[in-house]
Amino acid sequence: MTDEDLYRERLHLALEAGGLDLWENNLTTGEVTHRVTRIFSDLGYDKQESLAYIDDLFALVHPDDQPLVKQAIAAHLAGETRQYRCEFRLRTHNGDWVWHANYGKIMDVGGRLGTRFIGVTFNIDDRKRREEELAAANQQLARQNAELDRMNAALQVLATTDALTGLANRRLLIETGEKECRRGPRFAQPLSLLILDIDHFKNVNDQWGHPVGDRVLIAIADLCRSRFRQGTDVVARIGGEEFAILMPATPYEEGKRVAEWLREAIANLRIDVAEDITATCTASIGVASLPAKDAQATDAAWNFDQLFIAADRALYQAKAAGRNSVCGAEG
Repeated sequence: MTDEDLYRERLHLALEAGGLDLWENNLTTGEVTHRVTRIFSDLGYDKQESLAYIDDLFALVHPDDQPLVKQAIAAHLAGETRQYRCEFRLRTHNGDWVWHANYGKIMDVGGRLGTRFIGVTFNIDDRKRREEELAAANQQLARQNAELDRMNAALQVLATTDALTGLANRRLLIETGEKECRRGPRFAQPLSLLILDIDHFKNVNDQWGHPVGDRVLIAIADLCRSRFRQGTDVVARIGGEEFAILMPATPYEEGKRVAEWLREAIANLRIDVAEDITATCTASIGVASLPAKDAQATDAAWNFDQLFIAADRALYQAKAAGRNSVCGAEG
């Protein structure tokens, strides 16, 4: 056995061990000078059928993959790529599709591209199936994560929203108030808080029933929601008939003016109970504010608990003053 024969035998063994099928084309004549054989056998074709396809492998390539193969070959022939590489599906004898990879290169002759286009083809179906399974699993995971995010968002809304009125609840008011107390001094902005209590609300429930009482609460909630600054103020229901409005960047005088407007608007509300019968109510409002301070000042730190207590005390002063009134204090 000559050295060349030994080399060929070793090459054959290496290709067979690697599951590779060697091919070679003459770019000048278009002749297939080394034909693949293992591929056709693996695809289920007999020798006679293989000969029918061997010079026109495109007849077995999936229609969706043919443009990609032709583009990859053209790019290499034009010198745009150092190596021809492409992955595509081949049709088996029974009509299934199996993924294969095709790698090749035009051999250089004297530093110039020659006419010998040589490469290998091999089965990558297992890898592709795993990739498809992984992609499907990732898509399923993405859908599940999206659903989880949606459910978490819904839970967050439930955890921070009053079920009857759709306003923020006490928890969200406190969380936002604490954030504003940290933010306000940094930007030297004031902060105002209004606490509102419906006067003699028990009488409304006793006279008209709880369904009408709920309608009164919803009407006041809608009034607050429509008139206060969306995305800036926080309107919350913090108790049975108690509401609070947190107003960033709002000084005391402005907060008290808004409270007076709100008190008057509530007094003018008319809630239909039955034909020719309407329910009315009034509200007492406490106002407390933290003035704008320089963030560098030693007493610039704000405390939302203190602001809330101050507004609550002002509310009780308003009730003590005869109700349907506004009282306030600037911290």
